[in-house]
Amino acid sequence: MQRSGPKPEAGSSAPLEGDTRGLPFQWSLLAWAALVGLLTGLAVVGFHYLLGFINNFLFGTLVEWVLDLVSPHQLDPATVEVFSAPAPDSGTPLKALLQIGLGGIGFLPPPPAPLPEPTPLPAIGPAGWLASWPVVIAPLLGGVAVGLLRQLGRDLGPSLPSLMAMADGAAPALPRLPGLRLVAASLSLGSGASLGPEGPSVESGGNLGLWVGLRGRLPPESQKALVAAGVAAGLAAGFKAPIAGVFFAFEGAYSAIPGRPSLRAVLVAAVASSLVTQLCLGDEPIFRLPAYEVRSPLELPLYLGLGLVASLMSWALVSLLAAGRSEPVQHWFARLPLWLINGLGGLAVGVLALGFPQVLGVGYDTIEALLGSEGGVALTTLASLLVVKLLATGLSNATGFVGGGFAPALFLGAVLGNLYGQLLGDGGLGLPVAEPPAYAMVGMAAVLAGSARAPLTALLLLFELTHDIRIVLPLMAATGLSAVLVERWQGLADPGLLGPDPAEEERRQELASLNVLEALEAEAPLVMKATTPAREALGQWIEAHGHCLVVERDSWVIGVVTLIDLQRAISAVHGGEGLPLAECRRSDLLWLPDLANLAQLEDQLVPNGLRQVPIFDLGGPGPAQLPSGLPNSGLPAKALLGLASRDGMARALARQLRS
Repeated sequence: MQRSGPKPEAGSSAPLEGDTRGLPFQWSLLAWAALVGLLTGLAVVGFHYLLGFINNFLFGTLVEWVLDLVSPHQLDPATVEVFSAPAPDSGTPLKALLQIGLGGIGFLPPPPAPLPEPTPLPAIGPAGWLASWPVVIAPLLGGVAVGLLRQLGRDLGPSLPSLMAMADGAAPALPRLPGLRLVAASLSLGSGASLGPEGPSVESGGNLGLWVGLRGRLPPESQKALVAAGVAAGLAAGFKAPIAGVFFAFEGAYSAIPGRPSLRAVLVAAVASSLVTQLCLGDEPIFRLPAYEVRSPLELPLYLGLGLVASLMSWALVSLLAAGRSEPVQHWFARLPLWLINGLGGLAVGVLALGFPQVLGVGYDTIEALLGSEGGVALTTLASLLVVKLLATGLSNATGFVGGGFAPALFLGAVLGNLYGQLLGDGGLGLPVAEPPAYAMVGMAAVLAGSARAPLTALLLLFELTHDIRIVLPLMAATGLSAVLVERWQGLADPGLLGPDPAEEERRQELASLNVLEALEAEAPLVMKATTPAREALGQWIEAHGHCLVVERDSWVIGVVTLIDLQRAISAVHGGEGLPLAECRRSDLLWLPDLANLAQLEDQLVPNGLRQVPIFDLGGPGPAQLPSGLPNSGLPAKALLGLASRDGMARALARQLRS
């Protein structure tokens, strides 16, 4: 249909009124995103080199110095030789430690020369581990150093949920440059804390994105886009996986970033950061994965079984990390200085490493060993390693070490998948299935998908690392099932892989302290009968200057209609002639009881993109969880108190701030 009115003159570039196709492309946002990607890539590169330096110093120079103070006659000569004289092909003291089982502290390691046979995990008896007692010193000293740094620096900067709240205007915008966070993470991971490098990388990218957005005086939507760009850049640089980084920026539970301009900005930032890391660190993947093997399409149900088991592991990991960061535990820890808490946590991790040194640090070396091992690791060893790794990760996180949760999830998934594959194959049922490394790769993605609530990110990450299209179908089955089950057990609320963000939790507690009635709009809601013609309802709506219609039938509220709902329904039936208002309502009415708080109001408004929800006085405690739809008969119209809105929530917070 042609627009009415005069046509624009030939050669004129002025857009028609109401037409957004002629608006200028947002080149400036892409330039800011490229800057965020560049800065994030440089930050990750510096993080890599600092981590390597600290790692080599603590497990090389420091251990040698300690051994010089101890009489060699008190130690096993083989242990002294391994600690003090690394083999020529080991390259670093860390690789020498790996020869006696002290692996798993690598970060973006250079790939060693191809080996004719897979390298199994080393098996050392209890006497050998006790003779390796100097390994306890590094986590202990690293913990003390991290605690002192946190005590002096006070704040390492906001994490992802806080950053999105800041960009959305729900919290004061206070991003921090990532220097202090990356130094603390380097000390943590370099000394052997059982965490990963991707968390600091992603949070550093998010802080840089918001910092650049504020310095550039960009609008809130552009600030949110740059936070997402920084998140994508951080993951892309940390894992050398730009596609997974892009999807993680939009898939995370904290994310609320709409629009194609944001997607373009995220793509540009991910490419820029990946380019920087490839130029500075090389283009080799963070660990080498074997070719995926398919024995039979009939194995797919077995991968669903792995997804079920992986969901249990994901639930255990997330629950343990959340418990370590819970208020009672942290309140008890607050009685002691930070350096002592961190030091005790490092000591505990070091003691665990005497028996299972694979739990130290990131764990990429151990993952490679598992992926290259065709059932060479005993089942009891793998089962024990799962328990000890969970415990070491929980201790590292609870006591204040700085790191991420992706690497522990990948580690646990590799161990679990290897164990599962052996039980199906020669080590158990004797089924004609693929070798354990194939199940280890799928297990990595399944545990990561469940624990991080990011199945697409986990799927694409493993696909980018393997470059094998045959792995996609098992990955889709296992990751999807794992993520769905964890979400079913824990609900839609996602506290984050490493537990709640303290700043975000404080903001949420402030919201929870205010009743939802504080956010009611002053004007009474516009209530109309379900039989009212849609065009008549639109006219009354325009006169009332309202935002939302409440639809009632026989004194029962049966739905809510927004302006967009009404316009869409009228356009769909050629002007809305004869269309009743009941046909325009949403299928599910989101509502809250009068005893709800503002935190619950935010949980209804933000994920669903709403401006307001109706509030009812039902004379009881109300539902235990957030209501997602009307009862079968609706809700009584006489119990309707009004509409609570985003603007009302902002006014309630402003009144509290003034008082």
